[in-house]
Amino acid sequence: MYKQYRRYRRFLVLADLILTVAVFALIVELRPYLPGRIIDSVEAYHTPQIYLAVLLLWHVLFATSGVYELSRLPYFSKQLGIFTSSYCLAVFIFAGFLYFTFRDLSRMLVIYFSLANYCALLLVRYALTVYLARKSWGADRTPVLVVGATDNGIHAAETLNRHHSSVYSVIGFADDKSLSDESAPAPVIGGLADVPRLVKEHQVELVMLALPESQSGEAERLIMDLYGLPVRIYVVPDLFKLTLLQSEVETFGDLMVIGIREPAIEGFRRVAKRVFDLVASSILLLLTWPFFAIIALAIKLDSPGPVVYRARRVGENGKIFEMLKFRSMVVGAESLQVRVVKTDDQGREIFKSHGDPRVTRVGKILRRASLDELPQLINVFKGEMSLVGPRPEQPFITEQYEYWQWARLAVPPGITGWWQVSGRSDLPMHLNTQYDLFYVRNYSFLLDLKILLKTIGVVLRGKGAY
Repeated sequence: MYKQYRRYRRFLVLADLILTVAVFALIVELRPYLPGRIIDSVEAYHTPQIYLAVLLLWHVLFATSGVYELSRLPYFSKQLGIFTSSYCLAVFIFAGFLYFTFRDLSRMLVIYFSLANYCALLLVRYALTVYLARKSWGADRTPVLVVGATDNGIHAAETLNRHHSSVYSVIGFADDKSLSDESAPAPVIGGLADVPRLVKEHQVELVMLALPESQSGEAERLIMDLYGLPVRIYVVPDLFKLTLLQSEVETFGDLMVIGIREPAIEGFRRVAKRVFDLVASSILLLLTWPFFAIIALAIKLDSPGPVVYRARRVGENGKIFEMLKFRSMVVGAESLQVRVVKTDDQGREIFKSHGDPRVTRVGKILRRASLDELPQLINVFKGEMSLVGPRPEQPFITEQYEYWQWARLAVPPGITGWWQVSGRSDLPMHLNTQYDLFYVRNYSFLLDLKILLKTIGVVLRGKGAY
């Protein structure tokens, strides 16, 4: 639940970097006027290597030692200990670096800088925690719905209102019973059956389930209903048996919660994946822009209608976005969908087949070479998709998902994936999910590279592309 504090962490990192360099530069300029013997002139301290060492050393140590952990940001007392110990270690390493490189640098300058910078960075942290304790940002806050006007639910709402009102706004409770306590932190705004409607009406981004164990069946049903909506779900335990594939136990102040809809790729792995996507998509867009122009002209000459088709797709955790493709079908192809839907031996619907009459002449060529997917590099650049991941599905198909199939949305959707290199469109939807779940459970950067390499061979063979 601390993920909403990420913007404040970015501010803190930036403030640390700027202040550390600024304080060092200021102390260098003030050194002639401060007590202590001066060996060299101030000009001797204007060395880029020293500033670079100052910049990197403090940031790297803070980042690796846990100073920027999200769970510490709202609490000055939790920050103080780890910040002080990490800062002292940074000063010690900095002094050692100067001893082996710039031995003539004034020891008093290092002392003045260390004390002034410590006070400056500590003051920023104190000001941030005071700001978070007092500031409420209205529309910028995340709307929260608490399901269950129980003691657990009331405690959860009070915790959010008391310690985290700067980023969370409890809009109310959902329960079939009314609250007898007039001092409750929020009103009951609907029953349990109204939860999906309340999520949509109030644009709720986070739901906290605090139902008693006697209503665990109702809680389980609500989780199923909410899986089709772009909302994060937390369980205030005593409901441990509802921990599913995407679960994560967190402490939120003195409150313990279980996150049900947590991203499967987090931390450094997510950063590495995003950086790779950003760099690769930028390079590929620069290299392929001539193909964009040629394909656009061919589409225009072949059939009337737009060049790019914008398709509503379901992304990570059910979030809807517009996926871009070169148009390979006639205009109005969606209205003809019912004519091409088939069923397999088990009665499952298959929405894609050979000889689709809606595909244009140019569209057949584009699909055979997978060139219709090129505009999705823009989705990757924007962060809506990844180069590798489960294919983003159409909303009407996800509405027919069985409960276990929603787990494939635990990661960002991709242009290519484990399903594509293991058979592509030759496999029906209910079998595709097995391959996507394999990817979700076994994700690694090396697996992404393996899929990308195998994709090249699959595209060249044109297997399963139609």
